[in-house]
Amino acid sequence: MARIIKNGEIVADPWCLLAAGAEAPGSVTVIKPQLLLPLARWAQELESLENAGYTVGVWLAPDDAPEALLPRLAQIPVIAIQFPSFTDGRGYSLARLLRQRYGFRGELRAFGDILRDQIYFLHQCGFNVFCLRPDQDIEAAVAALEDYSWSWLPMTDMMGRVAQ
Repeated sequence: MARIIKNGEIVADPWCLLAAGAEAPGSVTVIKPQLLLPLARWAQELESLENAGYTVGVWLAPDDAPEALLPRLAQIPVIAIQFPSFTDGRGYSLARLLRQRYGFRGELRAFGDILRDQIYFLHQCGFNVFCLRPDQDIEAAVAALEDYSWSWLPMTDMMGRVAQ
């Protein structure tokens, strides 16, 4: 089972991330009842999957518009943001929008080409879960959350709320 960093701790990942072209859960065996779907699929299949007993979260590609989530934002347990390349910074902006403008308080995870060196900055933008690239040392990545004792960004807690 894959391991992730959640709220500063290394834990097993309970979520099954379905790729954009993956088959529907009814046509394949899905062991985990918690599914992360790409935005378009989430919009189409959310109700039927929830009726079938799945817990459903959504994942956003860098060019997806988070406004599509607003009508159900408070009910979404997990929003994952894809980083197709570690040099693609659009996910940082999506995280800030979701946390600060739209008030999302659920789990916000970064996945894809995620490196240890990004963890501190991803956290500063509101991410509280990190799915690292397989070649990255997860223990070293946890330590990265403490890399800096100061910040030019407002300090946030693990849920992206600005600390008082």
